[in-house]
Amino acid sequence: MAGELIKVCRCDEIDEGKTKSFMINARSICMAKEEGKIYAFDNICTHDGGLLGEGVIYDRQIECPRHGARFDIATGQATQMPAVVGIQTYEVQIEDGEILVNIPE
Repeated sequence: MAGELIKVCRCDEIDEGKTKSFMINARSICMAKEEGKIYAFDNICTHDGGLLGEGVIYDRQIECPRHGARFDIATGQATQMPAVVGIQTYEVQIEDGEILVNIPE
């Protein structure tokens, strides 16, 4: 994935099973940590525009707090209705305890 690596935060700023949202290059990005791995994906639900960062993470999925749509946080695939369109996911790299996200140009 060609793009720009953006330093977002330190790994210890995202708690296990929790999310944290950021504005990166005018994009609302949600970061989540599950089973020690960091994921980055669009913060906006494709069904009705809910903020996914306010949702719940479990089984590598995030549930939108608005209508219960779910997405796989690794692939972006919509896994539960009412969403049928997936969300964008982003490559994450860890360097010296810092999280870098690859944002496409």
